[in-house]
Amino acid sequence: MGSSNSRPQVPGNWHASQIPSQKGKVAVITGSNSGIGYETALQLARNGAHVVLACRNEERGREAEASIREALATIPDAGTVEFMQVDVSDLSSVKQFTEEFKKTHNRLNLLINNAGIMGGVYIKTVDGYERQARPLASSM
Repeated sequence: MGSSNSRPQVPGNWHASQIPSQKGKVAVITGSNSGIGYETALQLARNGAHVVLACRNEERGREAEASIREALATIPDAGTVEFMQVDVSDLSSVKQFTEEFKKTHNRLNLLINNAGIMGGVYIKTVDGYERQARPLASSM
């Protein structure tokens, strides 16, 4: 199935190599310290974007930041990456993140609200909202 450097692709599907230049774009990606959020951040930065890793856990966010910077080091015209802490389940944290972001950035081109889902647990945020929407609950 191709060389060890290529990933198998289902015919007709999109591939990250199709991302156009993101030079000059500013992107904020929540939950970007792992999984889909991390890969999205990496690919946008590879294509020239300045990517803000908006993560709840500082240690894991900083590890992701260092890992992406290392991956970008050998890529000509790569973008940049920075970590900013935010807990999207806490409105005061979101407000603080927004104020800090506006102090250091004059625009936002891409906002990617990435989130993982855990099943079976009902938890409220500090603001009293259900932490995780259950989109299928009304169908059950």
